[in-house]
Amino acid sequence: MARAPLLLALLTYCSGVRSQPVVTQEPSMSVTPGGAVTLSCSLSTGAITSGNYPGWFQQKPGSAPRLLIYSTNNRPSGIPARFSGAISSNDAALTITGVQAEDEADYYCIIWTGSALHSDPVRGGSETKTSSLG
Repeated sequence: MARAPLLLALLTYCSGVRSQPVVTQEPSMSVTPGGAVTLSCSLSTGAITSGNYPGWFQQKPGSAPRLLIYSTNNRPSGIPARFSGAISSNDAALTITGVQAEDEADYYCIIWTGSALHSDPVRGGSETKTSSLG
């Protein structure tokens, strides 16, 4: 019988030690071709900084995610300059200028918190879907 209170105390302690950071994005946005749009990403545990290495992915139906931005504002080779990243008002931001029809897709951010990468948990894993343009 003495084991039950000890086990309960241990489970209570372990489950309450740290809460997982939650990443949140707006569910969808619309923009007309040629316009500009800024998508934002926030972190429940506080301000996003360059130390969180925010990144942005684009995913079109039936395709693998494509890395657009890494480490706040760096673009991999082949990514057009109309995609830019920044930190604005304590959030990560992705701005797309001169939006083209081909930019219609799902966009999601990834945030490093020092021990793990986090994305919007509502969307979940490889099925993460957040801001849609269209």
